[in-house]
Amino acid sequence: MGLFQKQPSYADAQQLFSIGLNKTSMIVGLGNIGSKFDGTRHNIGFSIVDEFVKSKTELSDWQDKKNFKAHFSIGQLGDTRLVVIKPTTLMNLSGAAVEAVADFYRIPAKQVLVVHDELDINFGQIRTRIGGSSAGHNGVQSVIDKIGEDFNRLRVGIGPKAPTQIDSADFVLAKFNKDESANLVSLNKEAIAVMLEYIYSGEINQETRSFLV
Repeated sequence: MGLFQKQPSYADAQQLFSIGLNKTSMIVGLGNIGSKFDGTRHNIGFSIVDEFVKSKTELSDWQDKKNFKAHFSIGQLGDTRLVVIKPTTLMNLSGAAVEAVADFYRIPAKQVLVVHDELDINFGQIRTRIGGSSAGHNGVQSVIDKIGEDFNRLRVGIGPKAPTQIDSADFVLAKFNKDESANLVSLNKEAIAVMLEYIYSGEINQETRSFLV
């Protein structure tokens, strides 16, 4: 999909999706903008929502919305108007984009799902929950600072850190190794399944899922 295709105005978007819908939800993929960050562990949130938007014909191609500070896709799935964003603020200021979109579309925190990496969870596992602390994740903390902590989390394991003596920042900003890369298709498939369950049910369960074959 082209990054700058299909760019309806906000007024067009509101008119198109304002009738007959029960709610508006937002999915946020966390990551850092820039080609040097592509394929890194810290950008797995971006990678997952990229695959999600690509897989759903109901969603528009990505649009660069500067006043939202985000790359932005919108569409209708069932009775839900869905907004998907990738903040363009860099990770540590992600909350600014989430707040801007949430305010514009009047989306409460309980209807926001944030997809992000989690160093304290082993690669091969995805965990979901509602609320809680940031566990030291600066992007998640930025979202908490802007909309409160009562949003949904899809936490993708990227641990354990190896070698153990490597700096955590260096580890998360490195690319997945060969074995991990071989399982990214399965990771994306499981994460997308979780997102669709959330969209159609309107809630997320606290659970752990494994995707390694």
